[in-house]
Amino acid sequence: MMSLWVVRAGRFGEQEEGALRHGVAAIGWDELSDLSSIKSKESLRELYERLYPGAKKMKAAADVGQLWTFIDRIQTGDLIVLPLKLRAAIAIGRATGPYQYRTDLTPNIHHVRPVEWLSTELPRTKFDQDLLYSFGGFKTVFQVQRNNAEQRVRAIVEGRKPPSSHVTTEDSVLDVEQAARDQITAYINQKFAGHALARLVEAVLQAQGYLTRRSEPGPDGGVDILAGAGPMGFERPRLCAQVKTSQSDVTVLRNLQGAMTTFGADQGLLVSWGGFTRPLLDEARRSFFAVRLWDSGHLLEALLRYWDELPDEVRAELPLKRIWALVLEEEYEPPQATPLVAQ
Repeated sequence: MMSLWVVRAGRFGEQEEGALRHGVAAIGWDELSDLSSIKSKESLRELYERLYPGAKKMKAAADVGQLWTFIDRIQTGDLIVLPLKLRAAIAIGRATGPYQYRTDLTPNIHHVRPVEWLSTELPRTKFDQDLLYSFGGFKTVFQVQRNNAEQRVRAIVEGRKPPSSHVTTEDSVLDVEQAARDQITAYINQKFAGHALARLVEAVLQAQGYLTRRSEPGPDGGVDILAGAGPMGFERPRLCAQVKTSQSDVTVLRNLQGAMTTFGADQGLLVSWGGFTRPLLDEARRSFFAVRLWDSGHLLEALLRYWDELPDEVRAELPLKRIWALVLEEEYEPPQATPLVAQ
């Protein structure tokens, strides 16, 4: 029986592209040297305590546990989940070998496991909410076992219908912000299906100060929204926006670039709720100063940034409320209770 592991690539996704490009799962702790000779968890703990003498007890235990999992518990053939920070997508791979210490990849990647990435751009919307909750723990390395997770993820990668599962709640600490964003994303996916998504994008562009014209449902000549600056929309920049609900490939990008020429637009915006293929992402790098790509995460970020400027009717359809929440990360140690003294 294979196992399913989440292995993050940096708190802010700083190792993501290198991990995907070089076919590895990567973790931090760059201060630690080669761990290949470590044969027991106790030896790893002693090494950690020598290097981090001031680490708090709970953080040290959590770090050692994750490091030991990465170098010893993950087995060849196990599935690796990498929730991406830079895009609203999840990469899934298969571990193909033991732990390695590498210095020839990128300056910030040293501790790795070789991985065959089976899919690098699966939209988060492909996964049920309970799986997203499970992937949302704060740890860098951890196993996901509940709710038939391994079989369901394998089915998604293979393009099959995931088996049904009795959903239970993970008892790990969640990334509450990401969990809330996933919930909002699922609501938008239902509320603004099909061409209605273009109406949401248009509202964001109007909040940014553009005068817009949105195409009606049907053939649109490669453009869903035309937007221009100034009170009448005649001023620059002039923008063409194309909105897709499914994953977009490189053909969609090229069609948008052609429409930009046809309509005399300076810039283009490609919004793809289902994300983008890797060839599209690679080609889009060459159009950085002319085209922007938004997946579901980017669109949600824009909605939250311009929330106060959105039309009242759009805000009424998205019943959101700002709240404060305490973020309990793995380093958090609760205060010790003061013992009562009998009088």
